Amino acid sequence: MKHGFIKVAAVTPRVTVADCNANLSEALKLFNYAHDMGVKLVVFPELTFTGSTAGDLFFSDTLLLSAQNALLEYAEKTSYSDTISIIGFPLIVNNKIYNSAAICQGGEILGIVPKQNLTYNEKRYFSDCPCGMEYVEIGERVCEFGTDLFFACNELSEFRFALEIGDDLFSLVPPSSHFAANGVTVIANPGAFYETVSAWDKQTSAVLAQSLRCRCGYILSSAGMGESTTDFVFGGRAVIAENGDTLAQKKAFASEQILVSEIDVKLLASEQRKLSAESDKKLRRIDFSLELCDTELTRFVDPHPFIPECKKELDERCRTILSIQAAGLAQRVQKAYAKKCVIGISGGLDSCLALLAAIRTMDILGRPHSDVVGVTMPCFGTTGRTKANAEILCAELGCELRCVNIADAVRQHFSDIGHDESNRNVVYENSQARERTQVLMDIANIENGLVVGTGDLSELALGWATYNGDHMSMYGVNGDIPKTLIRKIVCYCAEEAERNGQKELARVLIDIVDTPVSPELLPADESGNIAQKTEDLVGPYEIHDFYIYNFLRYGFSPDKLYRLAKIAFKGIYDEETLAKWLKNFVKRFFAQQFKRSCLPDGPKVGSVGLSPRGDWRMPSDASSAEWMKDIL
Repeated sequence: MKHGFIKVAAVTPRVTVADCNANLSEALKLFNYAHDMGVKLVVFPELTFTGSTAGDLFFSDTLLLSAQNALLEYAEKTSYSDTISIIGFPLIVNNKIYNSAAICQGGEILGIVPKQNLTYNEKRYFSDCPCGMEYVEIGERVCEFGTDLFFACNELSEFRFALEIGDDLFSLVPPSSHFAANGVTVIANPGAFYETVSAWDKQTSAVLAQSLRCRCGYILSSAGMGESTTDFVFGGRAVIAENGDTLAQKKAFASEQILVSEIDVKLLASEQRKLSAESDKKLRRIDFSLELCDTELTRFVDPHPFIPECKKELDERCRTILSIQAAGLAQRVQKAYAKKCVIGISGGLDSCLALLAAIRTMDILGRPHSDVVGVTMPCFGTTGRTKANAEILCAELGCELRCVNIADAVRQHFSDIGHDESNRNVVYENSQARERTQVLMDIANIENGLVVGTGDLSELALGWATYNGDHMSMYGVNGDIPKTLIRKIVCYCAEEAERNGQKELARVLIDIVDTPVSPELLPADESGNIAQKTEDLVGPYEIHDFYIYNFLRYGFSPDKLYRLAKIAFKGIYDEETLAKWLKNFVKRFFAQQFKRSCLPDGPKVGSVGLSPRGDWRMPSDASSAEWMKDIL
């Protein structure tokens, strides 16, 4: 349970219709298996002890009493564990039968929840949820009863769960919506959905949509093999979701009977804190305790959270981002009455993407590509490879290229301020960056144009920008895009160029992707290759983008970031490397906030951003002490 991870299971036992003892044995077997796996919350299907297809046998005293006894025996025989069970059974109260689920832990029945939205067929056997009844008797036990129950862990305040049963999910306002508005982070659904063509796709979509809408975890366990096939066939499907994402899914008719994953309730609590949803429904809280332990994670941890795994989804994301960039820049160009877009072209990734976005902007505006002015400004660290790529890129895209060698201007500046050129410190580097920005701004004035910024999200998070140098522009089209995703977008553009027969453009784009990331502010090596490689100085961007996403999106603590990074990058980076760059990330992120507090405008493209206006608001003098203490 450390860091908020709760191991949960959706169980689909083999059912023997109307044989409660056989179903009890099956449930106990699977519970013991789940307990041994460290599961803390087990969800069985609807009407587990009887089967959901018992039909008119639900009117039988024999079946109803047998189901009640099975529940009591189940609670007793699972008393050795603090694992919570949610298990379905028919409950008879005041000569009414309710399709219910019991919540059991440590030999106790914490509560019983009836189904709220009965299907047409179910209404033949079961009654609607009664109003005003808060307690029921089962054997000699008095148990809390109702649809207003939620259950809260004493040891982990973010772990709060509640139930909706089967078709409750498909009601106009599902019960889970009220629970989530009151801080419930996990919804369990013991269901009994039969198989029809495409039905499960709709059910899974509903689970994912509801978990996203409610910012909750969702566990759905459906009736499995052994149910009567008189009218329907049951496949024993199950799904575990979190905040709109599938953590685990069990296919129909699969041999396994238990689906396990871990739900991050701290993540969900963080997401719910951002919502303004409220509910006027009054709920009853039932407390329970769990032994705190370190949950072994089996869930997938994505090392590249900004990049979809599916190629189709990745292409769509790249296409969408380019469209947003171009549309935003087009609006700014029109409103500023700009005649030209001026971009500093280095032959690197960021300026390449900014140029591609500017070209698409001209297409939107119906203007020639020559209205984009690419300016290459070689100086002490410029290599032949990057300069050539900048020239070829501009030629292939049909934009105007200007070359302004700034070496003499920078040397004059060194002389003016009394700096020794042999001292290659931050003054040596930043003087070049600021000179380049001055050139761009002045060219934009000459052309009645607008300087398009190239800095990206990864650089902004790390403060890897020269204040009032490459940090500044008139519109920053890349500010919301991380470095790892920029690579993919440029690759997408290369594939697009290849399909259009623009082979030289495709070639140069791929070479730009393969070029080491560098500001080229220090002289090249003896072979003329880039000597100053950014990732050697601040760390691999794929590590930082992983930290950036999870820190900004979910507010994870540094020790949780480190734990997840060890899983995500296992076999790629050792633990010392991950810890080193985590410390570097936290230190730089706090220290460099002053650069982000005065960023130029730019389009928002994703759920993670650093705009001081629409995304990240943080004082420039905030202390990192509490976060640094959390780092190993």
